[in-house]
Amino acid sequence: MSLKEPQIRTSVINETEKISSHYPTKCQYYFKYESEQPSGSFKLRGIGHFIGNQIDKSRKEGFQDVHVFSSSGGNAGLAAAFASKYYNVPCTVVLPKLSYKPSVAAKLESYGATVLIKGEHWGEANAFLQTYATEDKSKGQYPILCHPFDHPLIWEGHSTMIDEIVQELGSGKLAKLKGIVCSVGGGGLYCGIVEGLKRNNLNNVTVLAVETKPAPTFSKAIEANNVVTLESVKTIATSLASPHIASEALKNYNSHPTKVELMDDSYAVQGTIDYYEIFNKVTEPACGITIATALSRSILLEQHFGQLESDDIVVFVVCGGSVYTEDDVKDLIVRYRHIS
Repeated sequence: MSLKEPQIRTSVINETEKISSHYPTKCQYYFKYESEQPSGSFKLRGIGHFIGNQIDKSRKEGFQDVHVFSSSGGNAGLAAAFASKYYNVPCTVVLPKLSYKPSVAAKLESYGATVLIKGEHWGEANAFLQTYATEDKSKGQYPILCHPFDHPLIWEGHSTMIDEIVQELGSGKLAKLKGIVCSVGGGGLYCGIVEGLKRNNLNNVTVLAVETKPAPTFSKAIEANNVVTLESVKTIATSLASPHIASEALKNYNSHPTKVELMDDSYAVQGTIDYYEIFNKVTEPACGITIATALSRSILLEQHFGQLESDDIVVFVVCGGSVYTEDDVKDLIVRYRHIS
């Protein structure tokens, strides 16, 4: 495409030494810091790529008046708003009540987005958006409906993080790559990771997708061998609170080595707290659930990746997230300090 995109190249850092002073380590633990993206999370890769492609398409079709619409638990909306500001087009973000936070709404508005609060969870917010956005077409505007996770261009954008991991590790270390760990809600990140692995001929590298027990969208889909819509999604990891997973995720599960682990919300909290106390960085429980697999729940690594040697490599995608502030993490510490 012709438009320069807003996402950036992010760091891949070996954090084994830092982790080993707090928790036992099985191998070499590399963190892929998608939290460095300007919008705060990996979402900017896919959504920035998607919006840029759609703007390019609208121009070719003769439209000059473009409007971006997003329904989001927070981070997809932030990515859409940031990308819209980058491309200099208007953006409306619909937030569900479950994940609404004044700090996130303020950040969205700082990017120039219009914020609407509709529905209890993302599914209801997205249903409202579908109708609301079509009103723009009747006004002669070109509406860009930006799904948080379910579009090939979004997966294509996310997949570029694998290209960066491949380049950073080089051929020698790449041969020792045993697995990649990521959080899963709607499955967009997972789909991008699998696409990137396939493109780089890493067809034997297992992906461990972790989700919280109150939001088992992937697990339920695997059980049914079909996409399942959950009636209730109430997890502390609100950015994972999708009522269903992308159908592409199920296809990837059946075509690429994948393990799925259901974890208690308490581990998402523990990962968030540990990340703050060990790395002095803020993230949210949706990312904390992945970090927990490198720290308090590292026992899962050999369960899913097999026996690991000291020079083997596991990459943890620190997907980021701007839904939590430092005060939020400090509040978690006060409320959940008893968790072991």
